[in-house]
Amino acid sequence: MKQYDMQDDFTRRKIFWLLQRLTSLSLWTAKYDAFKIFASAYETAIRTWLPADPEPLPADHLTTIFEILSLYDEGLNELSRGRRFVWRSGQALASAFRKSAYLADSIYPYAEYWDRGGQIANYPARVDALARLLRASQFQGEGAATEVSGTSYNFSRLQAPDLLLDPDTYDYTFYRLAYPTFPAVLPAVPDLSGPVIYSGQTVPCDGVWEPVFIETSRVSEVIPLSAKLFRNNGCFNYFVKDTSAPNLEGYDSATYSATIIPTRWRLLWEDRRYVDNVVPDESQYFLKPSEATSPADRRVAEPLRTGDVCPVTGEWRTEEYGGKTVRVEAGKPMPDLLAADSIGERKVHWVTWHFVKST
Repeated sequence: MKQYDMQDDFTRRKIFWLLQRLTSLSLWTAKYDAFKIFASAYETAIRTWLPADPEPLPADHLTTIFEILSLYDEGLNELSRGRRFVWRSGQALASAFRKSAYLADSIYPYAEYWDRGGQIANYPARVDALARLLRASQFQGEGAATEVSGTSYNFSRLQAPDLLLDPDTYDYTFYRLAYPTFPAVLPAVPDLSGPVIYSGQTVPCDGVWEPVFIETSRVSEVIPLSAKLFRNNGCFNYFVKDTSAPNLEGYDSATYSATIIPTRWRLLWEDRRYVDNVVPDESQYFLKPSEATSPADRRVAEPLRTGDVCPVTGEWRTEEYGGKTVRVEAGKPMPDLLAADSIGERKVHWVTWHFVKST
């Protein structure tokens, strides 16, 4: 597993964008459309299964499939109006997510192919074709907004950015989920001052939240005037209004067990999409690699540090030390940044630059 750093601006932008994508109406509509294709193919397979074929598919799955279709209908209707309670436990999209995940794991529950809730061998060709249709309706991290409940630990869905950013986590031995294509320019992560809630408290609004430390003086527990108020304490998560703010998960090496780490969460972005019955353009969530960037811009998908050679003439931006946008010529070294420190003294800093656009 790669250790992606939530202190890095580019990592933060990616996770922020992915959480918006995973909770978008467009992505859940795409899930529904793909599931309908699978449902039709499964119903046809049940009706046309031949004696010469392998063990028959469980006909009982059809009941579950029809339930999931109904849940999608109900949930998408509510989500299109900005009502995100559908991801709470027992509600439509949370139930559709849970039932379809169980169905995917138990689609062919014969001892040769399935054990303890998971696939252990390659399915016969005809079954594999159906399983692939079902997997086409799944996205890595699609349960990000579903309510955390049912355990005393109450751990957040995303404990680290690796689950969404490391390509290896998309590989599940017998199938692989599609890795997302990021747009050429990722939006900046908002830097709000609050509200701030603590694990166990009620979430006041839908949106993306960041676990944080609040910087205080070690002596007086007073926030110093020169301090940055919030310091990141882990991966962003998406919470739905009126749910309980979760904990972070620690690890006790002495007992080899998980530990509960209560934390503060601050709101980064309140989700107000669709409340006015208007769906914005969300085509960026389904880009193909060739559409994400121009041929020249593909060379600058990753950020550069001060001193790196600039590959494309254009505008570059850093969010560090107050932020700045500069124009850099191709072949020139990426610049440093002259900025004041906490006591007002201007110093040269090495920074990370992100490509904005060609000029």
